[in-house]
Amino acid sequence: MRYLFLILLFAGCQTATTWEFGPFEKVIDANPILRPSSDYSFLDPISSETRYFEEKNVLNPSAVVKDGLVHLIYRAQDSLMTSRLALATSSDGIHFEKSAEPILFPEKDEQLAFEWPGGIEDPRIVSLDQGGYYLTYTAYDGKTARLFSATSTDLIHWEKLGSVFKDPMYADMWSKSGALVTTQIEDQFVATKIDGHYYMYFGDTSLFIARSKDLKSWEVLEDGEKGTPLRVLNPRPGYFDSRLVEPGPFAVLQSEGIVLIYNASNARGFNHSALPEFTYAAGQALFDAQQPWKLIDRTSQHFIAPESEFEKIGEVDQVVFVEGLVYFEGKYFLYYGTADSKIGVAKSK
Repeated sequence: MRYLFLILLFAGCQTATTWEFGPFEKVIDANPILRPSSDYSFLDPISSETRYFEEKNVLNPSAVVKDGLVHLIYRAQDSLMTSRLALATSSDGIHFEKSAEPILFPEKDEQLAFEWPGGIEDPRIVSLDQGGYYLTYTAYDGKTARLFSATSTDLIHWEKLGSVFKDPMYADMWSKSGALVTTQIEDQFVATKIDGHYYMYFGDTSLFIARSKDLKSWEVLEDGEKGTPLRVLNPRPGYFDSRLVEPGPFAVLQSEGIVLIYNASNARGFNHSALPEFTYAAGQALFDAQQPWKLIDRTSQHFIAPESEFEKIGEVDQVVFVEGLVYFEGKYFLYYGTADSKIGVAKSK
């Protein structure tokens, strides 16, 4: 009977009420909480010129709580559309003070060929149980997006680790958006091993999964029959996620399983009736706690989508893209990019 119940639950993809994060409410009177500005500049080590590194767009933030403050690591674009990662801090999770210079950017180092001229995009940060932080990001050379990582002890100084995939078969594969499985420990989301491995969801069409013993080299799990990367979450015709799915923040291991907030877009001809085509909205998925590749449940509706003008009109229209989640002052704060141009926040009720 229990087995039959799980089959029916999976097939119906009914919106759950016990395992989802939220519900969330946008902080309307404060949004957008970050806007692009031409007030911030630095000496670019590649061109040796002063670049106003966030004058074009700010978007797609990750977040972590440190020393009683919310630290927002966000993607900043200059007028040439090169991306760098910048930092802003807040004592209330809503009003932020930006740092004067970016914290992670293309330099004359071993990663330059992969990070220039497109830059460093879309961070996702987790805490480490031994202290410090682990960050995945997209290295973009202007043609291919590659999933890279870096570590830090202070959020300011970073050690780049290069591609997360050491296997040549995957190192040059279009890959991005690495969301690690974590456990919430007080106000920290800590990278967590399952049966001796860390796990990470990634991808921006379907979702795939990789594992690692040391956070330096990741093994892509493959479909044994096809010998291709194992697809663990796919788009669904007729739903808000009919065009593509992409990880949001880290995934969180809970009693019911592994909860992953994910971003999605709907396709022309397979639209969700309530959303314009190609709208980016977010849903949630539940995976098995011991078999992270096994999908158990999935929401049938998005829980956040573009509503305000700054979420509908920008560099890319109709976009709410979730990448940051913190637990702060007894509530969950969800940070998201809006129309690839600005940054907004929602709070759990």
